[in-house]
Amino acid sequence: METVCRMRAMASLCRQCAVYHPDRSWKLLAEAEYWEHMASAALLEHIRECTASSNELVHIQQTANSNDAQSIAAA
Repeated sequence: METVCRMRAMASLCRQCAVYHPDRSWKLLAEAEYWEHMASAALLEHIRECTASSNELVHIQQTANSNDAQSIAAA
């Protein structure tokens, strides 16, 4: 998440610089768009990783519960 914040800060800085440098504003605004795109991609990847981790945890818990139920039934 820290990476996403840094990328969005870079985009903000580019937009601020575009205000003070109108002759280069097109390039700075394009760079701001690039940083926003990279931040969105990084955030999406983070969400996918969290979702995959939580799905793995649920699977592990279900397996453990199934094993416990089998142990109780065998006793």
